[in-house]
Amino acid sequence: MTPLLPLLCALAVFSAAERVTAAAPKQKPSVFNWDSIRYVYAFGDSYTFVQGTEGHANFSFFGDAFDFAFTPQQILSNEIIPKNTSSEGANWIEFLTGCTGGSPANCAKQLWNFAFAGSDIDAALLPLHHNFTVPLVDQVNQWVTYASKVIPHPTGETLTAWWIGINDTGDTIGNASISDFPAFWEQEITSYFTAVQKAHNNGLTTHLFINVPAEDRAPGTVGTTKAVTMKTHLAQFNTILADHIASFKAANADATVLTFDSNAWFNMVLDSPAQFGFTNTTGFCTCADPAGFFWFNSGHPTERVHQLLASAIETELRNSTFANRPNTIFRLGTI
Repeated sequence: MTPLLPLLCALAVFSAAERVTAAAPKQKPSVFNWDSIRYVYAFGDSYTFVQGTEGHANFSFFGDAFDFAFTPQQILSNEIIPKNTSSEGANWIEFLTGCTGGSPANCAKQLWNFAFAGSDIDAALLPLHHNFTVPLVDQVNQWVTYASKVIPHPTGETLTAWWIGINDTGDTIGNASISDFPAFWEQEITSYFTAVQKAHNNGLTTHLFINVPAEDRAPGTVGTTKAVTMKTHLAQFNTILADHIASFKAANADATVLTFDSNAWFNMVLDSPAQFGFTNTTGFCTCADPAGFFWFNSGHPTERVHQLLASAIETELRNSTFANRPNTIFRLGTI
């Protein structure tokens, strides 16, 4: 199992390999060009969710577990409520797309966000945070069932962002019922990629995977006895994630696969906070103007962090080498 490389901006396009799923034809991945992307789909948790007029208040853009279905009219009339995220400001996916309010259809890069705050990967493996929570596997089911035939996702113009695992690694930190954590992460990420494969089979073929950030340095964890355990669990999860990303690419020759190492990026900023304008990286300020603070609360970063993260990701997405060599593994800046 290959460990996840500690890249500053570890955006990679995985090398092409023979497709092993017999049902689909052998195809080449589309050439990636960020300027050609018009539709962005997002799956994940509170780091990624945006509030929608058709969503559960403070949790989602689309419904919840009790309001799971939606009509084409509800999809197309749904609007992003500005600055209603886990940072109480715009978040990384909004900064990245420039889609921060109103109907996604009116954005140059349309953001269709299925992430749900508090989401883990699979309710069969970890209890839901709330009885209305939609875990990742069901976010994909929701998209496939109710949205995949309604919202466009043309090849070469669509990017799907995946960022999950923050709650999974946090929720299990004191779970005495799990005796073998690497084996548990393997179960979780196997379920994760079953969902990814389902999305891929339904037309989402360009994927951006983001690993779990340095939550061991969040105010709710840093300086406590659980910080070392959390760091170990993050390393285990991210290593297994990297292995599954490579396996997914090997099994899907038509996939364009990108990764961004948020763990390394968080650590880089937290190690040199003044360089990025931060004066406090261990406390938090759940306030109207958390200037200088990295953390907005005990586990979520401020809007400024999201803005910087989006800029770092966009820089890598605009790397001109992708257009010329879409099947090469790129290692862009190590620390």
